Amino acid sequence: MNRRQFVAGAASALVLNKCLNLSPARADEVSPEVQKAIDKGIDWLLKQQQRDGHWESPGGQYPPVMTSLAGLALLMEGSTLREGKHADRIRKAVDWLIDHTRPNGLIGNPNNPIEMQRYMYGHGYGLLFLASVYGEEEDQDRRKKLEDLLTKSVDFCGKAQTSIGGWGYVSAADGNNFDEGSVTITQMQALRAARNAGIVVPKSVIDKARDYLEKSTQSDGQVGYRIGRRAITPGLTSAGISCMFSSGEYGNPIVLKWLNYCKANITPMGGGARQGHDEYTQYYWAQALYILGETGFMKLFPKADAKDNLTWSAYRKPTFEHLVKSQSSDGSWTGGGNWSGVGGPVYVTSLYLAILQLDKGVLPIYQR
Repeated sequence: MNRRQFVAGAASALVLNKCLNLSPARADEVSPEVQKAIDKGIDWLLKQQQRDGHWESPGGQYPPVMTSLAGLALLMEGSTLREGKHADRIRKAVDWLIDHTRPNGLIGNPNNPIEMQRYMYGHGYGLLFLASVYGEEEDQDRRKKLEDLLTKSVDFCGKAQTSIGGWGYVSAADGNNFDEGSVTITQMQALRAARNAGIVVPKSVIDKARDYLEKSTQSDGQVGYRIGRRAITPGLTSAGISCMFSSGEYGNPIVLKWLNYCKANITPMGGGARQGHDEYTQYYWAQALYILGETGFMKLFPKADAKDNLTWSAYRKPTFEHLVKSQSSDGSWTGGGNWSGVGGPVYVTSLYLAILQLDKGVLPIYQR
């Protein structure tokens, strides 16, 4: 276990293991067939990185988002800023994001026409990625620079939060206090990663966000698009579970409600018709099930029938088989969900690589 895993993830891992009595993942759980798909996917992703270090969607869209998601896929392979076969690529991505962070801590460029209407997504995923690499930076000047950036970015996140605790596509000030679930979840997971890395995150910001998600929950257990408005898929609910698990909220009654909703409404990959936003849905649902492992669900629902148990292995088998079979010959994946058309194959490939590499247990934010 490297220093990033031990120092940044130790606290959250201890809390989780104490609550659910889970065992950590082992890298040797990744089968040769799955590793081959991972290698092909990463090779394709590396070819898409621009010379200055960033990735982007078709038409040059969402560069901070795509750079961060692709960078996370490389980190989950096991490379870091200072070691591993992709260290130089990770460092280039980090440098690009640092260079594209505003003095106020916003990761991205709100004046760029291709970012200005959705810049909080880039900020959230950028904060998640940079917080995940922070512990490996050994150059003291660069480490201090990165620490200052993360501190300002967390501060910006707090200031961008709406009065009722959510986040929108842009800051509360720029968006007339508009907020919605997917951006809110992106910020919450990023803030947890920053806290894992030792950056101070105000408890009040997290408490307001948690309250926002609870108030967004419909009577059937679905996390709505906004407070009082239903979502169109279970994706936000699965993302909410993963986000709350990352924050140490395992037995919270609202999380149990979300789990029951997702259990009844998420179709396993390869096991039925595709759902809207399904790459996003599966990305977060896989994280939640990985954390539950083989026994976590029954510990949360001790009165449930054993046949209703949700396990990582039962999800992993059909999902991994589907991902291996559906991978393009060049190593990429293309999606059918609503967001995949905007994000393109960089988006889909990055998310699927994250799912396939959960068993490696590298990043604290995804660990058991």
